[in-house]
Amino acid sequence: MDAHTINSQSPSLGRRIESEIHSVIVGKPEATRAILMALFAGLHVLIEDIPGVGKTTLAKTVAACTGLDFGRIQFTPDLLPGDITGMTVWSPEKQEFVFKPGAIMRQFILADEINRASARTQSSLLEAMQEGSVTVDGRTYPLEQPFFVIATQNPIQFTGTFVLPEGQLDRFGVCVRLGYPTQEEETEVLRRFRTDNPMLHTRAVCGPDDILHARQSVRDTHLDEKIERYITALAGATRVDSYIRLGLSPRGTLQLMRASQAVAQLEGRNYVIPEDVDEAIAYVVPHKIVLNEEARMEGISSSAVVERICTETPKPDRVAST
Repeated sequence: MDAHTINSQSPSLGRRIESEIHSVIVGKPEATRAILMALFAGLHVLIEDIPGVGKTTLAKTVAACTGLDFGRIQFTPDLLPGDITGMTVWSPEKQEFVFKPGAIMRQFILADEINRASARTQSSLLEAMQEGSVTVDGRTYPLEQPFFVIATQNPIQFTGTFVLPEGQLDRFGVCVRLGYPTQEEETEVLRRFRTDNPMLHTRAVCGPDDILHARQSVRDTHLDEKIERYITALAGATRVDSYIRLGLSPRGTLQLMRASQAVAQLEGRNYVIPEDVDEAIAYVVPHKIVLNEEARMEGISSSAVVERICTETPKPDRVAST
């Protein structure tokens, strides 16, 4: 399959997945689009919100729509790293140590309530999310591709939660929040779930090869030099802003580039424009930066700071499409 054929499939694939998701999920079009952006870009997603607003339901619905091999890990305080990565155990039959795969050995992982586990257990995901492999007792095991993680977390002020370290947050390319539904949306939820669970009827509209092709299409999306400089200018601005103590890392800059390419593909274009970057940055950057005490005392959010930086940074014009 050539690149042009791949490009022509990506927008329709996104629409098919989105349509199937909305057969279960009421509303949340922005969150759904952000997750599709991450899925096609090869980035991992963190869904942060209070319990009961549909974080887990949304993640499981996305998994069902994509046809990926699904695994759910319920994070608890007593969960150990070996439960996730796997461990080497003694086999009486073979009279040798053998590797017992952990829960991470799936294509689509739902890390449910990730911040209920300790930082030691959370760190067991770092290699898998960054390099697509796990290392146990000095031996590295590759994960099946495509590999995709959606993690949910409760607000840190909730009982029984642990703060996600900055290194863990930096590996989540996209962060979304769902919020409460409107009255009309909540009424529709009651109607859909009154007699049956619509998730039971969710069908896979694609498969692993389709996702891999979509990711290749994203990587092939043209990035003009002016767009590259725009992305790096935005990243640089986060490192010198008076309200930010820790700015965007180079890994975050790469994630912003890839997310912008994915937005372009969802729009049916094979080249990135500044508006694609502006859409992606709202989901890629705010959770990665650390505000200083002055910003916190003034009640300024990281999203507001990123929005201001995006507004103040000059946008390129006459961007080349090839």
